[in-house]
Amino acid sequence: MFKKILIANRGEIACRVIKTARRMGIQTVAVYSDADARAPFVQMADEAVHIGPSPAAQSYLIADKIIAACKQTGAEAVHPGYGFLSERTSFAEQLAAEGIAFIGPPVGAIAAMGDKIESKKLAKEAGVNVVPGFVGEIEDTEHAVRISNEIGYPVMMKASAGGGGKGMRLAYDEKDVREGFEAVKREGLNSFGDDRVFIEKFILNPRHIEIQILGDQHGNILYLNERECSIQRRHQKVVEEAPSPFVTPKMRKAMGEQCVALARAVGYYSAGTVELIVSGADPSGESFYFLEMNTRLQVEHPVTECITGIDLVEQMIRVAAGEKLAFTQDDIKIEGWAIENRVYAEDPYRGFLPSTGRLVRYQPPVDGWTEDEDGNGRRGVDGVRVDDGVYEGGEVSMFYDPMIAKLITWGKTRDEAADKQIEALDRFEIEGLGHNIDFVSAIMQHPRFRSGELTTGFIAEEYPDGFSGAATSDEALGHLAAIAGFVATARADRARQIDQQLNGELEPPYDWSVKIGGRTFTVELEEEVLVNGEPLDIGISYTPGERLIEAHVEGQTYGVKLEPTRTGLKMTTRGAIHNVQILPARVANLTQHMIEKVPPDLSKFLICPMPGLLVALHVAEGDKVEAGQPLAVVEAMKMENILRAEKSATVKKVNAKAGDSLAVDAVILELE
Repeated sequence: MFKKILIANRGEIACRVIKTARRMGIQTVAVYSDADARAPFVQMADEAVHIGPSPAAQSYLIADKIIAACKQTGAEAVHPGYGFLSERTSFAEQLAAEGIAFIGPPVGAIAAMGDKIESKKLAKEAGVNVVPGFVGEIEDTEHAVRISNEIGYPVMMKASAGGGGKGMRLAYDEKDVREGFEAVKREGLNSFGDDRVFIEKFILNPRHIEIQILGDQHGNILYLNERECSIQRRHQKVVEEAPSPFVTPKMRKAMGEQCVALARAVGYYSAGTVELIVSGADPSGESFYFLEMNTRLQVEHPVTECITGIDLVEQMIRVAAGEKLAFTQDDIKIEGWAIENRVYAEDPYRGFLPSTGRLVRYQPPVDGWTEDEDGNGRRGVDGVRVDDGVYEGGEVSMFYDPMIAKLITWGKTRDEAADKQIEALDRFEIEGLGHNIDFVSAIMQHPRFRSGELTTGFIAEEYPDGFSGAATSDEALGHLAAIAGFVATARADRARQIDQQLNGELEPPYDWSVKIGGRTFTVELEEEVLVNGEPLDIGISYTPGERLIEAHVEGQTYGVKLEPTRTGLKMTTRGAIHNVQILPARVANLTQHMIEKVPPDLSKFLICPMPGLLVALHVAEGDKVEAGQPLAVVEAMKMENILRAEKSATVKKVNAKAGDSLAVDAVILELE
């Protein structure tokens, strides 16, 4: 077994590998860029080596620097994590040439399956179903248009070396192809150093199901069941679960055996994942197609660990050291259900735009990497696990993926795992930047999610007009009004105890008018709590100044984040933000005399919706534009975002130029 390994990655996956290596008695080496100098993974590792500036292209993507760090520290092996160099054949070859073990699959398998074009050819030759498409070199945009017309719309354009949802565009017609083909090439080149693109038929209403593969260097290859990853946004996974609510034992066996055969055909070992597109309209499960194989550890690997009890990182290390798998296919079981939500630095209330910045407050529901009493970290604490790589006061940088943490829950049933997600998300405190906690909580509560009727179009279909918060029942609004009244009374009671007030000691008000969700409730707190005259059974403990409270109302438990406002509270719970107006009942009627403030008209400005780089500006002063016309392209988190005109107008003034770094809400140009 290795004595020391180096992790050629950052963030939560670097912490993940270090945690298992430490349990195995293996020393670890971290490498870090300028942006990550104070990151938790650097502190966790036994040694750390600085490898360059913040941009990945100048640090984490330079193989020579990784190898130099191995030589400097005496690391015998490298775990690449996911992303960066994890699927780059040249990196594995360089390590082999230096006598350093690669904790991953053989070079031949990476080459065969890592290239989406070549892998489809191999899969087809092996008799595996593949999605209809064009798997050769595409010359230019005109060639792409001809291919798309032949396949039939809609089609998906993908960067050959892509991954993580980057370098992908869906085209419903020729116009979409012409507009998106060059963007896909650029994203592929910028993110992966490869601008090749392939085009395939897009299967409507598909489910995204993947099979976890694990093999050793002695010819043993197993499948560790499936993961359902259908809930995606911009082709990037948001929610993952294991097992899939769609897959039957018969389907699982058929998919697993076919994926094992494909892996065996390329001499695969280590952990890997075969991704499949499955027609949700076919309950037989026979309509599944090979999509790609990821020759690395997946972001969503914890849900497989939860239901199988197998530490995938440990197995990767053991396989790389030449050990045989200590279990067989018959030993692989499914125990309970696991769900993972990715907590991203993005603002769902503003079209999911990236939100970089400092984590002014970061308090997860359980500390990251905390084990239960039995020392089993796979299921966290009481079925709640947090995999993270950030810290309070740290910064979510524009240079890397915007994921803050992964929240994993395990339960005996799917509903139990989802309920634990909702409770844990309510206790997840993040301040300083936008995040998607409310959004994933809303998904966990959604009737369609609970039914298991999932497709990759779930988010687009259920939130066609964007996200404005989870639906809240009238009953829940009444419960929140009672909580708000209790909090208001406690705050008023604290205020009355301040010294030197006029007229002696005052009694705090006990009767409140609470406006929430467009409704107004009367809340009375004397011997019992009354909402609109009806008594409620409520249990709550609150001290003024607390940010997070737990309340029990009529048998239901609410974890509520509180933030004082000028007229009341901002209350966040169960996937929704409620701006609550709380007034003493005796003055509530006076609000009808207040004049409403009219919001300013911002339609005459093109406003930058996120911090990013202005890649292109398509218009100049004096140009006439039409509604829907592309005006500018802003790049953030390695993704290009096209900004369009909302209405017909003339460009009055241009305030920025291509190459400028823009802040959120910066005015790019003015229209008239």
